Amino acid sequence: MQCPRCKNPMIVLELSEVEIDYCPDCGGIWLDSGELELLLDNPEKSSALMNLFAEDKNSKEEKLKCPICSKKMKKVLVGEDKQILIDQCKNNHGLWFDKGELYDILQLGSIGEDNKVLDLLKDMFQYSN
Repeated sequence: MQCPRCKNPMIVLELSEVEIDYCPDCGGIWLDSGELELLLDNPEKSSALMNLFAEDKNSKEEKLKCPICSKKMKKVLVGEDKQILIDQCKNNHGLWFDKGELYDILQLGSIGEDNKVLDLLKDMFQYSN
């Protein structure tokens, strides 16, 4: 799979038994549809986080193409106070997170600092609070 940001090949990594596509060049992460919910591993918290997704039709940021269907993705704001802009395939193929955005969104998901996925992200990609 090609990175939607820098067009370089991505590698597949396993993160808490979920395969993610990672770009070693730009640090972005692609999650197929449903994988974010699997990472949260809690239906209530997953539903609460997904309810924070709102399309940003006024974003001036470049629209990236979905690595699955090659259609331009929509920009989505996630969060209330601190909003994070990510890319979501209009055909529901998945989500694109620029470097550090997945970590930030998982923190928004109120999954707690002791969560193994956050710990793995910190260890694998040297993210910090």
